[in-house]
Amino acid sequence: MKKNVALVLASGGARGLAHIGAIEELQRRGYRITSIAGCSIGSLIGGIYAAGKIAEAHDWFTSLNRQQVLSLTDFSFGLSHIVKGEKVLHAIQQWVPDCLIEDLPIPAAFVATDLINSEEVVFRSGSLFRAIRASISIPMCFKPVDYNGTILVDGGLVNPFPLNLVQRHEGDILVGINISGRSRMPEARVIGGSPAFFDKLGRIGDRAEEMWNHVRQEMEQTKHSRGLDYISLVNRTIDLQIQASCRLMTQMMKPDVLVEMAQDAYTTFDFDKASEIIDQGRLLMSQALDRYEQQS
Repeated sequence: MKKNVALVLASGGARGLAHIGAIEELQRRGYRITSIAGCSIGSLIGGIYAAGKIAEAHDWFTSLNRQQVLSLTDFSFGLSHIVKGEKVLHAIQQWVPDCLIEDLPIPAAFVATDLINSEEVVFRSGSLFRAIRASISIPMCFKPVDYNGTILVDGGLVNPFPLNLVQRHEGDILVGINISGRSRMPEARVIGGSPAFFDKLGRIGDRAEEMWNHVRQEMEQTKHSRGLDYISLVNRTIDLQIQASCRLMTQMMKPDVLVEMAQDAYTTFDFDKASEIIDQGRLLMSQALDRYEQQS
């Protein structure tokens, strides 16, 4: 049975912590990752793995509670963003020093979006954390990255599941982890929350923590909703675009092993649920490998 793996990690916010559990399951079953590609949170976890620090990532993420997650959120209400996005990366660099991508022990590729020229940017060399910082820059949330005369944002806008970018080796198997699978939508609750949402924003003013918590609560409340309030409409529109891109890439590249998590399983900001999400990633990878091994 083939054991060398070309691994691709998709975008998807906090759901991307499932990548940690999935990688741990690959390792436990004797698979060897020989190349990696990622987008957004997939770039972060992929870069950490390539640098040899996946065990440290497990311990660090699972140690965070909601208040600690908030403490790593450097609010900065600019015209283009509400979070700088530097504080959390600085914290991670305490246990994953920056390095050159080309010096990593395996070939790696990380995707960002050139907002000015409307094109994909793929980092295969240069600073690891510069590539990660660009790849995770969710529009309207994290501060965009100035780079070589242009502006870079989250790679999920152009290629959220970069199966076509991983560097393959002869005889390897293509393993993809898509954390924006088809939503389950088990119930249809209509929530008409737009006026209340804007009233809330008006009352809280500059109280950043309250606003952040409120947005999280709105997203949690509406992740199964078919209503058309402001938060659910914007969030659902982006979700559907990402889902469609992931499905198309899967059909084009046909990975040997495909792991899929429902897009509505967790919200983008559920980082305080790390242990649960990591366990889900491990379980989903185990089930996918069982299917692959039975067919091999």
